[in-house]
Amino acid sequence: MRVPRIHTHQSLTSGGRLALEAGPSQHLARALRMGEGDELTLFDGTGGEYAATISEVTKKSVWVEIGDFRDTEVESPLAVELGIAVSRGERMDWVVQKATELGVTRISPLFSERTEVRLKGERAEKKRQHWQQIAISACEQSGRNRVPDVAALVPLNQWLSTVQASRRFVLHHRAEPDSADSAIPDSVALLIGPEGGLSAEEITAAGQANFEALQLGPRVLRTETAPLVALTLLQSRWGDLP
Repeated sequence: MRVPRIHTHQSLTSGGRLALEAGPSQHLARALRMGEGDELTLFDGTGGEYAATISEVTKKSVWVEIGDFRDTEVESPLAVELGIAVSRGERMDWVVQKATELGVTRISPLFSERTEVRLKGERAEKKRQHWQQIAISACEQSGRNRVPDVAALVPLNQWLSTVQASRRFVLHHRAEPDSADSAIPDSVALLIGPEGGLSAEEITAAGQANFEALQLGPRVLRTETAPLVALTLLQSRWGDLP
């Protein structure tokens, strides 16, 4: 059986012993039916990973002994922040999962003029935590040891004022692309609109915030498809995809 990779919010140290959180404990004990002596890999999101062995399984927790540290990293040299308007249903879940697999560094869910999903207060925070857990699960599956941060939901214009990336792109199929090239950036921000696209005013605001137009060909891609294609192209051009 493949050795499972488990994320924990607790700090890890070789030689230590700890009880895993309820979610991972239930997954290991009930879903995978693992027990004392079984091996797994742990990571806490700060880089690298640890070999570990299950030492005890109780009704509430799985206890593990932490073994050797492995300085293993599969992070891209290109830091990418994805700013994406919130979509309906499970589309956003899909984007968060696949964007994490493609190496995104930060995911910023946004409200735009045409966003049909409206979340506030406790509901918004609960949804953010849900997406953060999806990112964690995607890291466990893909071998990443650093979990991308899922930011709090904010209006698009507010996000534009906070972006720090050295190069910025806004996806808009009717915009004329900027063909000028530049030195390889170490960080990129990518803006994707909702199902109905970004408004003319939002495109203008993005341009004023130094976002360049990015086109992905003659066909109009769905909001859950576009970010994955764009991320793949960015990672292939400046990151770690061939």
